[in-house]
Amino acid sequence: MRIASFNAHRLTLASRGSSAWEDRVTAVREICPDILCLQEILVSETSVRRAAWDGAAAKTVRAFAEDCGLSASVEVTAGNPHGTAMAANAHRPWFTAVLWNPDVVQAVGFRAYGAPDFWHGCTRVDFKILGTTLAIRVVSYHGHPISPDLRVSECLRLKSIFRDVGGPVPGFCLGDANSISAATVDDGVGGRRYYDHEPYTRQNHDDLEYQVWADTIGGAQLARRDNTAVLLRSDYMVDAAAYLGAKWEPTVGHWADGQGDPDPWGPRRIDLILATRTAAPLLTRYGVHRSPAGLRGADHLPPYVDVDPGKHPEPR
Repeated sequence: MRIASFNAHRLTLASRGSSAWEDRVTAVREICPDILCLQEILVSETSVRRAAWDGAAAKTVRAFAEDCGLSASVEVTAGNPHGTAMAANAHRPWFTAVLWNPDVVQAVGFRAYGAPDFWHGCTRVDFKILGTTLAIRVVSYHGHPISPDLRVSECLRLKSIFRDVGGPVPGFCLGDANSISAATVDDGVGGRRYYDHEPYTRQNHDDLEYQVWADTIGGAQLARRDNTAVLLRSDYMVDAAAYLGAKWEPTVGHWADGQGDPDPWGPRRIDLILATRTAAPLLTRYGVHRSPAGLRGADHLPPYVDVDPGKHPEPR
């Protein structure tokens, strides 16, 4: 079973049928995920009235899901009249969503989280894995782009989403964290080192405060990792790439300036897949999908994990 994450770079319904849309669809079909966490679904603020944003976003999510051969349909309720597994941005029409293969998993619970807990909407879906007794919780998260302090608050809230009596539920948090990870690995000499190197040490631009400790600017320029440290403390969650000892690969930095937003950051791994300690034993493989369609389609490359439900010692 495969779970993936994709920041689809300002995905809009108006772009359906365009080369950019088709590249994104192709990349997803190449990955062939059973669950896909999607970020950066957009609705036009100028051509769509405020009251219609959610409906327009739902149409976008359902269209993308259909083209990818997936579903995003959940129960229609008073709080979710569009019956789509998505969540809204706090102030603007930017959405996250979760898509899935209904032949492999069944959605049995859904919740959308918004302001004040999350700058971008945060989408949670609970799944039953068909043919097994295992249930997992999957969250599509998009971190605050410019506030390290608020990213910490968001991760505290994320931690609570997976809490249960006796420990975290089996689950996965995937998405664009807008920061690098605090995960560590063996340094080979009896100590620990960060899985992600320090990427900002030689940079000099106006946006450094968004990613580094302010008192290190002009000196060591150390990355702020305290948001993911909240989730990784005592292995409450693990970073799948570091946990599996996968080869380090960036998820951003492949688009030169002029293709998308100006990028002063260079290659980084800011799209993360985190598994709770009760789901970590299921992990069998981690990768970053790098294909011509993926490279063209978005400024983020999709990371993915393969999981084996049969490895869970105590099915829930």
